[in-house]
Amino acid sequence: MELEQAIRTRRTHKAYAPEALDRETLDELFELARWAPNHKLTNPWRFRVLGPRALQRLKAAVEDPVAAAKLDRAPTLVAVTTTQSGDPVMDEEDMLATAAAAYVVLLAAHGRGLAGYWRTPGVLRTAGGRAALGIPDAERVLGLLHLGHARQHPRVPERAPVESVASYLD
Repeated sequence: MELEQAIRTRRTHKAYAPEALDRETLDELFELARWAPNHKLTNPWRFRVLGPRALQRLKAAVEDPVAAAKLDRAPTLVAVTTTQSGDPVMDEEDMLATAAAAYVVLLAAHGRGLAGYWRTPGVLRTAGGRAALGIPDAERVLGLLHLGHARQHPRVPERAPVESVASYLD
């Protein structure tokens, strides 16, 4: 798949086939994420692939049953975090680099014919959710990537015209 086509056709998927992604595929996605731009080559991203026990611990930390059920949408879940140094400027740069790395994972998955969904469930902002996944206080959670094989094809959403998001300054 060509890069521009991948960017224009990647969608958020919320219905997946039950088969989890294999470790080899996940490692390929994470290897590509290593190439995301990051200031001073800090490599601040951390990817935690949730196994069945980790998923159960996370679901147990969710108070709302509807929110807990959303964790079952995809067969493969990856918590994305970024390291924090305590330097506000470096931490912001590392957070943005980690967001770029997460997008690389989603785009690379799409390029392999897989589906993805980036969520920011509230449970990951709680002490119980962080503890369920062993996320230390020195890391900031950016979200949860849902990955798998698509069972549906979402509609193409409207996008803002380029004139509304870009300007040229003298």
